Amino acid sequence: MNPKKITSEILKENYFYMKHPSGLDIYVYPKKDYNSKYAIIGSNFGSINNKFKLKSELSYTNIPDGTAHYLEHKLFESKKGDAFELFSKTGASANAYTSFEKTAYLFSCADNFDKSLEILLEFVQSPYFTEQGVLKERGIISQEIKMYSDSPDWKVLINLLGALYKNHPVKIDIAGSVGSISKITPDTLYECYNAFYNLSNMCLCVVGDVDYMKVFEIVDKNLKFSPAVEVERFFPDEPYEISKKEVTERFDMETSMFNIGFKENISKGERVSIKDLVYHDLIISAISSKSSDMYDELIKSQSINEVSFSNEYLEGPGYASVIFSGESQNPKKACEIIKKHIEKAHKNGIDKKTFERAKKYAYGQSLAVFNGVSSIANLQLDFALAGKEIFEYLETLKNADFGEINAHLDKKLNIDNSAVSIVKPKNE
Repeated sequence: MNPKKITSEILKENYFYMKHPSGLDIYVYPKKDYNSKYAIIGSNFGSINNKFKLKSELSYTNIPDGTAHYLEHKLFESKKGDAFELFSKTGASANAYTSFEKTAYLFSCADNFDKSLEILLEFVQSPYFTEQGVLKERGIISQEIKMYSDSPDWKVLINLLGALYKNHPVKIDIAGSVGSISKITPDTLYECYNAFYNLSNMCLCVVGDVDYMKVFEIVDKNLKFSPAVEVERFFPDEPYEISKKEVTERFDMETSMFNIGFKENISKGERVSIKDLVYHDLIISAISSKSSDMYDELIKSQSINEVSFSNEYLEGPGYASVIFSGESQNPKKACEIIKKHIEKAHKNGIDKKTFERAKKYAYGQSLAVFNGVSSIANLQLDFALAGKEIFEYLETLKNADFGEINAHLDKKLNIDNSAVSIVKPKNE
C-alpha cells in the first residue's frame, strides 16, 4: 500500500488518499488528540438516479421513485442480523441518509473503532433482500413518507423544487410516494445495488485520532474484490426557465414559512466548479449576511423571524439553485425585499469593502468546518463523490479576487427566473 499524502498549507494539516484495488476511494484525515472518531462510506446513488443503464447494455432501466432511500433502509439488514445491533455492541453511534445525489452510511465512536469499521465495511458489502423483508419495510417507509408530507419544513422545499424544475428528478421527493415504493421488489434493490454499490462507485472517509496505515490495513482485509461497473445515468433535458412562479400550501401551523429560489443554468449532468462554489459563498455573504442592507430591512420591517432566516446552495448533477428561507408573518413581503436587494446588487455591483468583509466571513466559516470530525468527513465525502478536492476550496477562497465577483454575480440570482414556495396556517 502506498497512500498519497495531501497537505494544506493553510491548515497545516494532511489527509491520506488511496485507491484500493477493489476500486474504493479511501480518505483518512488524522486529527490528533480528538476523542471522537468518525467513518462514512457513500455511494454515488441518490434519489435523482431513477433511470440508468450499464455501459454494456443497450436500453435504460427505469426504477420506482424512492428506490435509493428504500435500499438504504434495507441494507442494514443482513443474514448476521441488524447492523444497528452490531454497532450497539461496540458502543458506536450509527446512522445513514439518502440525498438527491448520494447515499451514505456512517458511525462515530470513542472506542472500538477498528471493530466498528469492520462492521461498516461488512454490511455495505452484504446485501440481503427478501420478499418478506421488503414488504415489511414498505409499511415503515410509507409512514415516513406520510410524516414528511405533513411536515411544512420539508414541503416548502419540495414544493419550491417542483416550481423551479420542469423535468429534472430533483423535484421528486427523495423517499418517493406510497404508490411508487409499492413497486419496489427485491430484484429492484439487487439491480440497483449491483450497479451503484460497486466499490468503484463508492468512497470511504475516516477522520479522527487514527493511524492512517492501520485504517488502510483494516480496509484491505475487509474488502471483497469485484470487477468495476460503469453506470450511465440518464437525465432529461432541463430548460433554464422555471416551471411556475409560485406555489402555496396550507398546514396546521402557527406561522407562515417561505422558500424563494433562483434557478441557475447548468448543463445536463454537470456539477458546478469549486470556483463557482467559492464565489457563490462570497456573493451570498455580501448580499444577505447580518451586516447587509437586505438583512437590516427584513428585520426592521418585521418580515422575517431572525432565528429562522437562512440560505442554501442546492446543487448537484444538472441542477443548482440559490435558496433563501425563513418564517414570516408576511412571506410575500419578505420575498419582495430579497428580490429588491438582489436587483440592487446587480445594478450597482458589490463594492470592495463589502467583498473583503464577505471574504473574511466565508474564510472563517470554512476554517471552522475543519474543527469537527463529522463536518470534515461529510465534506470530504461530498467533494470526493463530486470529483472535487477539499483543500482546493480553501486555496481558491484565499485567492478570490474582487475583480471577478461581479462577473460571477451576473450569472447568478436572476430574479426573472425565480420561484416562491409558501406554506401558511389553515386559518389564515
